[in-house]
Amino acid sequence: MNLDKVLKTASRVLIEAHLKPVIGTRIQPTGFPDLGAAEYSAPDGKGGLEKMLLVESAQSMANRLEAVCWDEATDDIIPELKGLPFVTVKLSGIGNGTDTTNSLLEFHRLNSPYIMNGARDDGISFADVIRKELGLGSAPGKKSPKKVVEAATTEDGAGDKERDEVAGVVNLRRLAAVCFQYDPNSLVHGIFLEKIAGRLRHPRALSAFIEASGVDRADSGGVKFDRVLPKPSVGGVDAKGGYGNVPFHRSEFTARSITAFFSLDLAQIRGYGLPAEATRLLKVLSLWKVRRFLDSNMRLRTACELEVDEKGGGIEVSRPKDFALPSTDELTVELAKLIKACKPHFAAPTTTALTWNKPAGKE
Repeated sequence: MNLDKVLKTASRVLIEAHLKPVIGTRIQPTGFPDLGAAEYSAPDGKGGLEKMLLVESAQSMANRLEAVCWDEATDDIIPELKGLPFVTVKLSGIGNGTDTTNSLLEFHRLNSPYIMNGARDDGISFADVIRKELGLGSAPGKKSPKKVVEAATTEDGAGDKERDEVAGVVNLRRLAAVCFQYDPNSLVHGIFLEKIAGRLRHPRALSAFIEASGVDRADSGGVKFDRVLPKPSVGGVDAKGGYGNVPFHRSEFTARSITAFFSLDLAQIRGYGLPAEATRLLKVLSLWKVRRFLDSNMRLRTACELEVDEKGGGIEVSRPKDFALPSTDELTVELAKLIKACKPHFAAPTTTALTWNKPAGKE
């Protein structure tokens, strides 16, 4: 099945990538505060249960799929994506004032407080720019809020109340067009502008996670040796200051199989109501992100570097049938054409520059 047919007719693409450790047999999973590793049981298909492990969460995978767009060596978007719009912010209120961040790296993308509270050269905040382009304002009889826009308390803003009422019907297609204009990436990984209006959201079109099955613990440990003061009391100090020999333990895991799962909702992307070339760009960009990630070194943590296990099944597309994930090179060529075709729908210039200043009185 060719790419054109899939992008036009399929409702979703489901991809499974079979992985293995680059060296050895142990893996270091993601950990959570007050929980540690996420261990659980799942039906084994034989009437019993199998021990499972979450290696990488959906939240973390969204960050990793965004990271493939950024070149840390040059501190810029990678050459293959030049011309794709995003928002950059100069953090003038922190450090020596030369630090920057951007919507490709920020945890809430366009909804980052550094972006929403950032201002253009004309002094207009990005939040006000978005409000105007969405046709939203304060409720009748109310002035526009002047307070600082706060960040959502969770990755998707769940449970966070809408702070300000807005006048006007929330048009989610218009929201998609505005997000596409400033950062198409935000429509791939989800956007929630709850500080403007609680109804302004699009869920992730591309979701992913990595889990392992048939797992068992591999516990080990060691000692941090102090060459100078193995017994800190001799020098009048204590272990709280980092002195002395300190034993430690660590828990890693072995697994019968490790699988990365990707789900791309093509129907959702079509529902944005964007021009045909913009819709296609989001679909191709999503597939490119998946392939680029799988082609990377996949070093999730110090003790967890994975690679595609070709003998164990490699990369499989479970839906639609008879479709194979194109190579990075093939998708890159297609992306270059689409970025050029979508230029009329992008912000001008494509990189929106803002400046963020630390709020007065905040230390």
